[in-house]
Amino acid sequence: MPEGPTIVLMKEDLQKFAGKKVITAEGNAPFEKESLEGKILLEIRTFGKQTYLIFDEFAIRIHLLMFGSYEVDQQTKPDQQLQLSLTFKMGGMYFYTCNVKWVDLEFLSKIDWEADVMSDEWKPRKAEKKLKSNAEMMVCDALMDQDIFSGVGNIIKNEALFRIGIHPESLIRNLPPKKLEELIDEARNYSFDFKKWKKANVLKKHFQVYHRKNCPKCGAEIIKKDTGSGKRTSFYCEIDQKLY
Repeated sequence: MPEGPTIVLMKEDLQKFAGKKVITAEGNAPFEKESLEGKILLEIRTFGKQTYLIFDEFAIRIHLLMFGSYEVDQQTKPDQQLQLSLTFKMGGMYFYTCNVKWVDLEFLSKIDWEADVMSDEWKPRKAEKKLKSNAEMMVCDALMDQDIFSGVGNIIKNEALFRIGIHPESLIRNLPPKKLEELIDEARNYSFDFKKWKKANVLKKHFQVYHRKNCPKCGAEIIKKDTGSGKRTSFYCEIDQKLY
């Protein structure tokens, strides 16, 4: 599933269409696409792993799920995969194998935009408060909780925990204050590094533990294990990542 930084890059690719009028709308999404035609795309916003195409009275939510993708200016994939296409005078956007939903503007007002780790509205102290109210949660689950760290996915989880030397099965309540602060900061810091490397097409070259065999610090074998209540795969070094 694409993580927050990938969705931000998608927004940057689509940004040229903001303020432009939709000429045609097609695809397999379960609503009347014709109602989009003639409408002005006022704004494109992202929240974690979701993208919102905002119009005057409604918005379209795009979630790429596990295997979704998009293209700009040309459709190269078959119609049966096409969930939504919007064309404008200077090109178009095409979304495949994803979830596309019509939402009203009131829905947008209920989103906690301050939980998005890549947003200018991100509030670390708010994340800290949420973590402390879930003190029995493992850090691997906490980082994947989209109500706390919207946009963080499994790559960011694993790599951020390795950077700060925390075992994924550590409990929030056992983290020293300094480590709790590092956890919050690194969720955001690594997300921006991810975006930079993804844009340069060198992301995998920078993986330290994710799908790696040996620890780059001590050489020990990287442990691969399904952890937490979510049973998502964690990659970690038992020597360099402390269990709290």
